[in-house]
This record gives sequence, structure tokens and C-alpha cells, in this order.
Amino acid sequence: MELGQIERPAAEAFVAKRKLYCVSNVYSLKDAPEDYKGLFEKYWDEVTKHLERLEVVGKVRKIFCENITSPGEEAFDVLARINERALQVIKKKIEEGAVLLPLEREETLGPFLDWANCLNIVRTKEVFEKVMGFYSELVEKRLQHAKEVIEGNLLEGEAGMLIMRDEDRMRLQLSPDIEVFLVTPPSYDAILKWLREKMKDREA
Repeated sequence: MELGQIERPAAEAFVAKRKLYCVSNVYSLKDAPEDYKGLFEKYWDEVTKHLERLEVVGKVRKIFCENITSPGEEAFDVLARINERALQVIKKKIEEGAVLLPLEREETLGPFLDWANCLNIVRTKEVFEKVMGFYSELVEKRLQHAKEVIEGNLLEGEAGMLIMRDEDRMRLQLSPDIEVFLVTPPSYDAILKWLREKMKDREA
């Protein structure tokens, strides 16, 4: 379900159901120009506001975030290095009563990231196909584990928040009894447009 105006009568229909608020994990870019920095900050500000409106159907009680393999301070240290704004959102929800649960296994995440990096530097078709095979295998294992973590921890009537890249989140085959809400503020489309334009410039 797209995030929109959820009026009280409609909200009541979701109260007893399991709910998952899905936030695309937008990262800062190294040496990013000022226009991207502005979009990045605006995106996470809008995410915070949209989540607050969405929680009329249920306050976030469980948090699932990609790249997190351990709970507690270790998870905060990882997030502080890779996405400080996502960490701010997560800490706010924890202060309001939510818990952060590890979504990944280190034995899967590490090789997945290594193969993803390899794909960025491969130049020959033969090697690309071999690397893609290893990468695809790790993608499936990673998403299957994420599915099990979410479905095994999100209780009846509870709301959870998933922070994950859209391309991965769209491949998650979650149980049909989980109502999925997409948190997609206007600035997200602006970021996608910015990235497409930069890709065109690079290809040119």
C-alpha cells in the first residue's frame, strides 16, 4: 500500500493485522555535490514525518535494517559509519519503545558484498556470468533469511519498520497476512531522477 492519507475508519481495519512500513535505504554519497546532499537530508526529514502519520495504524515495535548482523551498540556503530540519518530514525523509534533486530547473517552478508563489488569491476562477459551466478545465489540466501527474521518476529497486531534498498525489498516474498506500507516521500523520486541524470552524464 502506498503511503497516503489514512483516515481513522480505514486505519481501524489494520489495527489487528501485522504491518510493515518499508523505507528505502537512501545513502549519502562520498564527495556528494551540494544538490544531492540537500535531497538526501530532505528525504530523511520527510521519512520521519511520514512515519509519524503512518503510525496511526500502529506504532513501530520491531525494526529491521539491512547490513545489521548484531544488536545493540555494535549495530549503532555500523549505522554510524554507513548511514547516520537512518541511525537517527532508528534511535528515535527505539526511544519510543521499538527494538532493533539483526536482519542479516555475517556469513551471508560478507560474501554478498564482496561479489557485488566484483560485479562493479568485471570487464569480460565470461567472468561477469560466473560472478553473477555466485552473487545471485547469495542474494537468494540473504532475502530468504530476511523473510524468516521478519515473519518470525513480527507478531499479530504489531507494526514493524523495514529499512532496505528498494531493489532488494521488492524481491521479498512476505506472507500475505503482512500489510506492507511503502514510505515514499516526494524527495525519493527527485533522488532517483538525480541518479539517472548522473548515470546518463557518465555514459555520455
